[in-house]
Amino acid sequence: MAQLAVRSLLLSLLLVSPAVSASAGIVKINSSSPLFGVEFPPFNTAVAVTGCDSGKLVAAEEALDEQKQPASPSPSLKLRLNHRAAEGGRTREESLLDLAEKDAVRIETMYRRAARSGGGRMPASSSPRRALSERMVATVESGVAVGSGEYLMDVYVGTPPRRFRMIMDTGSDLNWLQCAPCLDCFEQRGPVFDPAASSSYRNVTCGDHRCGHVAPPPEPEASSPRTCRRPGEDPCPYYYWYGDQSNTTGDLALESFTVNLTAPGASRRVDGVVFGCGHRNRGLFHGAAGLLGLGRGPLSFASQLRAVYGHTFSYCLVDHGSDVGSKVVFGEDDDALALAAHPQLKYTAFAPASSSSSPADTFYYVKLKGVLVGGELLNISSDTWDVGKDGSGGTIIDSGTTLSYFVEPAYQVIRHAFMDRMSRSYPLVPEFPVLSPCYNVSGVERPEVPELSLLFADGAVWDFPAENYFIRLDPDGGSIMCLAVLGTPRTGMSIIGNFQQQNFHVVYDLQNNRLGFAPRRCAEV
Repeated sequence: MAQLAVRSLLLSLLLVSPAVSASAGIVKINSSSPLFGVEFPPFNTAVAVTGCDSGKLVAAEEALDEQKQPASPSPSLKLRLNHRAAEGGRTREESLLDLAEKDAVRIETMYRRAARSGGGRMPASSSPRRALSERMVATVESGVAVGSGEYLMDVYVGTPPRRFRMIMDTGSDLNWLQCAPCLDCFEQRGPVFDPAASSSYRNVTCGDHRCGHVAPPPEPEASSPRTCRRPGEDPCPYYYWYGDQSNTTGDLALESFTVNLTAPGASRRVDGVVFGCGHRNRGLFHGAAGLLGLGRGPLSFASQLRAVYGHTFSYCLVDHGSDVGSKVVFGEDDDALALAAHPQLKYTAFAPASSSSSPADTFYYVKLKGVLVGGELLNISSDTWDVGKDGSGGTIIDSGTTLSYFVEPAYQVIRHAFMDRMSRSYPLVPEFPVLSPCYNVSGVERPEVPELSLLFADGAVWDFPAENYFIRLDPDGGSIMCLAVLGTPRTGMSIIGNFQQQNFHVVYDLQNNRLGFAPRRCAEV
């Protein structure tokens, strides 16, 4: 959760969308595709400007509220994820160095959170919640630079609804926006959320049970200590940290979040969403208005929607160079039915975070058994992948980390396996920063690389196309291709990042406690 803005789209400047072919354990990367970007639409304009009819939306929802009738099942609801690129003026090598550094901070913070035994937040309730038959689908687009890289969603907040672009993160729980008065905030595109301008905003009080899900601010941050003298009146101050310099502090609140449905002109408003109204926010969230948490905790957006959309959500992320929208689906839509019949759909069970409840319960752990390179299972000790009693180790899938990371010594085994199996016709580039191995592939349109697969403890195998684990760079008119995998300390965790997930439909089936994945042309979903 460290410096979330780290993540995904810095690679948009680094990548060329490849076409892939395979034969006998060798896949080919095509370097001929151009790079793309999408211009950000205006922020905080009326909803009608961004594709929703504000008058119809609000009038329809108010009429619905007045009648106090339950909403009828809806077609799928779509939100936008925009893949952010690096700031202008940087070379691709500089962008890569920045990306790796920020990923490293995020991973360090994940480890610290996983290793903590407390943290002031309560585990998610295990009791079942009411589910209706409607679905919600969000559109995820590949976007342009606003300072760093990750996937972004468009969400309309408040009454009347105003549009905000929020970072989508499966590795954190709290939804939050920068709020007026903003006492110490980072720069974002467009105005911050103003609670006074929304008729549906209300604070969560310190006596509300939901206040127990967040940690109180440290004393220097708190405008007043959380003494809760008046449980039914005093607000619930919160503090949520992501890394050494990344955190948000404010008041826990309730608000209406509106999202677009797949049907033309249709929208759905979800009332009473718990979120953080952040008055002091620090870190590298450049340009975004806040964060939309999709972790396993009780306050995440995904958890709060289960009563309406059930216990399943999924996404399909287009490749980093695409200007076509991706989809995030809450519930199951027609595409989910098609996915269920996909001949290459596989499931693997989620693994428990640790033997006791901890902040690690936020993360989506899977049980990795081994790694295959060129179809050969590598000699990596099975205990390399175990989760320690202190929360260390294990493997998670994360939308917020860009590259994929494996603990030592697994990373070194993987790295050397690629070096041993790569064609000697590609000269090794020994001193390229951060990534290794790297190869000079100048003049080669489709370099051949060994296949990469992950083997899970229940027998499921995730096979990746070459463009999901090799990055092609073109510094100084040359052409360098690098393995997009890095290492973490032996006591750290392994992470399947969003770069490795591109062009897969990834399903979080929490009802059956399993992760699904199938190759898809996500631009066509």
